[in-house]
Amino acid sequence: MIRNIQERQRVATNSRKRGNPNWGKPMDQPAPVVPTEFEVRVKSLGLRESNYTKSEELRKWCEHNKNRVYIPEWLLKNWGIPVDVTC
Repeated sequence: MIRNIQERQRVATNSRKRGNPNWGKPMDQPAPVVPTEFEVRVKSLGLRESNYTKSEELRKWCEHNKNRVYIPEWLLKNWGIPVDVTC
């Protein structure tokens, strides 16, 4: 009787697999590339990188969203916009 219980426990522990079997394996499909909000805004304004600093509308948008979304550091430095790093 005791041997039968021990046998069942051993079989149960050996057949149960734990963890993610795909851990460390490459994904079949890579994650889609999604543009940042900054890139979407620049595209909606029809700007090129050389015109970023000249756009007053982009500057206002960047000042409003500086602590919320990604904005290139060089652009913030160019405009002298401080960012709160504690947010």
